[in-house]
Amino acid sequence: MKNICIILFSTASFFLCSCSNTKQLAQNQALFTGADVKIKSSAHISHAQKKELTSQMQSLIRPKPNSKILGARVKLFIYNLAGTPKKDKGLRHWLKYKVGEPPVIASMDALKKNSAVLQNRLENRGYFKDTVMLDTTVKNKKLHAVYTAYINGQYKIHNVSFPGGDDTLSRSIQKIAANTFLKKGSPYDLDVIKNERERIDANLKNKGFFYFNPDYLIVNVDSTVGSHQVDMHMEIKNQTPADAAKSYRIDNITVFADYNIRSDTNLAHIQSTDFAGYTIVDPDKNFQPKIFSRTLVFKRNDVYNRNKHNMALNRLVTMGVFKFVKARFEKSDTASGNYLDLFYYLTPTEKKSIRFTATVLSKSNNSSGGVLSINWLNRNFLKGAELFTIGAYGGIEQQISAQQNAGTKRFGIDMSLSVPRIISPFNFKTNSGYVPRTKFALGYQLYRGDTSYTLNAYTATYGYIWKESLEKEHELNIISINYVRPSNINPAYQKQIDTNIILARSIEQQFIIGSTYNFNLNTQAHANAKRNNYYFNGNLDLSGNLIGLITGANINKGKTVSIFSTPVSQYARAEADFRHYLRLSKYSVIASRFIAGAGYAYGNSSVLPFIKAFFAGGTNDIRAFRSRALGPGSFYAGDPRIIPFLPEQPCDIKLELNTELRAKLFSVVRWALFADAGNIWTIRSDSTRPGSQFTNRFLNQTAVGIGTGLRFDLSILVLRLDIAMPVRKPWLPEGSRWVIDKINFGDREWRRQNLIINLAIGYPF
Repeated sequence: MKNICIILFSTASFFLCSCSNTKQLAQNQALFTGADVKIKSSAHISHAQKKELTSQMQSLIRPKPNSKILGARVKLFIYNLAGTPKKDKGLRHWLKYKVGEPPVIASMDALKKNSAVLQNRLENRGYFKDTVMLDTTVKNKKLHAVYTAYINGQYKIHNVSFPGGDDTLSRSIQKIAANTFLKKGSPYDLDVIKNERERIDANLKNKGFFYFNPDYLIVNVDSTVGSHQVDMHMEIKNQTPADAAKSYRIDNITVFADYNIRSDTNLAHIQSTDFAGYTIVDPDKNFQPKIFSRTLVFKRNDVYNRNKHNMALNRLVTMGVFKFVKARFEKSDTASGNYLDLFYYLTPTEKKSIRFTATVLSKSNNSSGGVLSINWLNRNFLKGAELFTIGAYGGIEQQISAQQNAGTKRFGIDMSLSVPRIISPFNFKTNSGYVPRTKFALGYQLYRGDTSYTLNAYTATYGYIWKESLEKEHELNIISINYVRPSNINPAYQKQIDTNIILARSIEQQFIIGSTYNFNLNTQAHANAKRNNYYFNGNLDLSGNLIGLITGANINKGKTVSIFSTPVSQYARAEADFRHYLRLSKYSVIASRFIAGAGYAYGNSSVLPFIKAFFAGGTNDIRAFRSRALGPGSFYAGDPRIIPFLPEQPCDIKLELNTELRAKLFSVVRWALFADAGNIWTIRSDSTRPGSQFTNRFLNQTAVGIGTGLRFDLSILVLRLDIAMPVRKPWLPEGSRWVIDKINFGDREWRRQNLIINLAIGYPF
């Protein structure tokens, strides 16, 4: 009876929406419900071609009909239901103009214009002399249109020729003709012709043709060849200016390093300094001249190249010391050839600044809290565009669960110096548009876990950061030092440590000294409309290997190496994070992630340091399981019947797979449906955690969870509320690990044991 009532209510709501949507329309008005496109061809056309052409034509139809939710025009219904608000604010105004959507009224003028647009698209795609017919049907004040395209065969390219003159411009075009987009036998397509002109222009710009423009090229098309074929001949327009046909070189290069609108550039010859072929105008000597010889790409007598032009501008911008960057070219007055004088106008940003920051955070271990920080920045510390930062911060984190309420306070100070070049005995060059950097950093942090203990952490790093492009970044830390020393351990907490190895390892004294390398690829680093986007982050972490190799350290034989009475951690660790984003529509995407990681301790160590171990479960992990409490393998640390607090479970291997469907509901509210799977394992056998070792039966020990959630995208941040439940529990006996048949939302005890609510900031991946 309950299900029948739901069905009847849904059906009634649907018909109510349908009827009320046209009730307020005038007698001569009709609601536009959309249009279909049909293709009828007298010649053979493949299913894929027909589908693509139909999709293209469908996308050109205007206006777009009112949106639907589950087949009903709910937004239009809300718009009509809200009536006419008396005020420009309030609930009714918000419902009508923010949530609602006005009716899309059918217009014959717009529908006929669509016919002309579709006809034009057919011609642009090589379907000449074809016809598009419009047919409309009106029922219950609703108009639906059908466009039928009657087409013959698509015209294809028979021959392509390029300018055959003996002048410099024609010869340059001939040299790049082999890579043309206009291939013999390919379909005629106006977009491809436009792309070919852009391709030629881009190549010419890199060969010195500074004043050239793609509009100076014209493609004459002869469709009288027969057999639905065309001949194409590309020509240089007669109206092309003489300057556009010349290749230019760079003559004088002048850099105004402290430019503003009140600068008198006529005094450049008095206030300038010549350095490495550049004329530097910097009256107050704010910058060392050598930073420009390292950063700028053009040298005197170089052929103009647009790629180098853009690369230099990007380098100047990403140095972080200039607020505005501009380059200007003008013809040189030299009589020795075609030359351009180059002028860089650089406006420095504020050299020093103080920044106060308040941060709200949510971590994967279910901790929430905030941090207050103050940072002092000097953007030109040694007059070489170095960025020096010194900062202090303090924060509080609180971890709240059904089993505990634990808090942590932390205070710290950091110093870093970023130098815009690679400081190395080896020659290091990059052709990227981004300036490589050498980074030095020192830090101290004080952790205080309630009244239980205090941790003192000291860090130091020296390494390099360089980018191949906006999408690809490398970070190599030549040396990374991390020293952690516990103190002020409460006697009561010490008793817990003595009986719990996991707690002991979480605050163990550690000395990590080694190197790390990280590579990041992110195709979403710049806005794009690609259907597929990717993210990859790979990390390699080595510690104590050189020390262990020199000393022959072997913990199994009792031979260890210590610094400050602390054994040096020796291990090798690698982790890869791969993500794929499949765009379904503007606001809908299927996001997937695969994580694989492994670490192996040897020589001077028997286990990975706690801060380098792998964990599973949490708000950004396998969300149906409590934070960092899943695994390892089929081991379960608590009592499944009462679900006590589960201590963190560090391990050596991690495999995880996540996927979720993201869609927009309305306004800033997003919705997601997700599934997570994975687990962690130990490499060595652990007698205290039976079932934890990684074997060839690892798939049988995989945990699976499913869930749904809401995300509130507020632009500056995303608030996320997820609810998840396990459907496969790896600690149960084999054959009983799938628990889908045990789902019982009406059982309070089942909900307490299985429903996990995650409140977090940001998307999980």
